[in-house]
Amino acid sequence: MSGVSEQGVLRGTMCAMALREIRVIGDPVLRTPCDPITVVDDRVRSLVEDLLETVDQDGRAGLAANQIGVNLRAFSWNIDDEVGYVLNPRIVELSEDEYQDGEEGCLSVPGLWYPTKRAWYARVVGEDLDGKEVVVEGTELMARALQHEVDHLDGMLYIDRLERSVRKKAMRTLREQLA
Repeated sequence: MSGVSEQGVLRGTMCAMALREIRVIGDPVLRTPCDPITVVDDRVRSLVEDLLETVDQDGRAGLAANQIGVNLRAFSWNIDDEVGYVLNPRIVELSEDEYQDGEEGCLSVPGLWYPTKRAWYARVVGEDLDGKEVVVEGTELMARALQHEVDHLDGMLYIDRLERSVRKKAMRTLREQLA
């Protein structure tokens, strides 16, 4: 696939992609741990194309497969003009002494931003469409996105990580929005 490098970073343009609808809180797929990808077939290639197309929009930093209704371990990112993907990601390193607690939001929890504690640095290891190892790492926003997207693949939303009082406020706001 010529549009994706061995590192899972989009280069150039690809054809036949689809901008997919984002699933929102309340959809059970968001709370279900995703299955590992065991075979890279046309379905997985299409998923990657859709993840890349859907994340490549203004204001989007990351997108997990379950956010577009697919229960497979894959996500894409769009940070600092770099758009990429990783299959079967797992966090292999987080900074132990340095944290960030900035505002975090989520496409699946629209309109809500809350301070969320995350490691300052994160490293994720996974693979690309050719089965080659992919290492994605970074600090600040990239680290936040890596942790956020792996949480999605584990069936967790960022609001689950909020301090108790803040989480209660977030849930109250969500109930009001859904009423």
